[in-house]
Amino acid sequence: MAQGRAPYPTIVDIDTPFLELGPVDSEALIDTVLSQDEAAWREEQYRQQTYEVHRDTESMVMIFMEEGAWPELVVRKEAAWERLAGVAVPLMHDIIGRCYPAGGTIIRAMAARLKAGGKIKPHVDQHPSFHLGHRIHVPISTNPRVRFMIDGRPYRMQVGKAYEINNQKHHSVANKGSDDRITFIFDYVPPDVLGRG
Repeated sequence: MAQGRAPYPTIVDIDTPFLELGPVDSEALIDTVLSQDEAAWREEQYRQQTYEVHRDTESMVMIFMEEGAWPELVVRKEAAWERLAGVAVPLMHDIIGRCYPAGGTIIRAMAARLKAGGKIKPHVDQHPSFHLGHRIHVPISTNPRVRFMIDGRPYRMQVGKAYEINNQKHHSVANKGSDDRITFIFDYVPPDVLGRG
């Protein structure tokens, strides 16, 4: 981040590694994500090619921030918008309405699939934009052999609930099961961070 140029604070930290946000009505999103064909999972390769830790993942990206435009927040709709927005946008707005101040901006939203046998190595999300907001996970599918770790401690996510993870801490995922693990992820920047609060 260029010093003195960005109007944003350095970090938004929830002061806990993992926060359960409660039950969500995710059935429509689950059905829609699971009905997509294999080609949809391979149309966007930016995350896998840019971040080595995501090489075992595939994603259907709805919304993504142009990281090269930083510190400006330039957000664009991506290929999966047409297929997922009808069910994902109401769910995201429901979670935001119950858990966060209104009036902010969703800067990323995607379904991410970690293949059976795949792993995401321990890392901290590095780009400054990752430290502006809240990283929310809505499980689509999982299995008992998925290990989600934050700062060396295991956490379990259940389908039908939403969670916030603290991406300021080292986190990793290992899928030792025979089924893929799919999660819908979105990043929400609250209005006070944007100078609107």
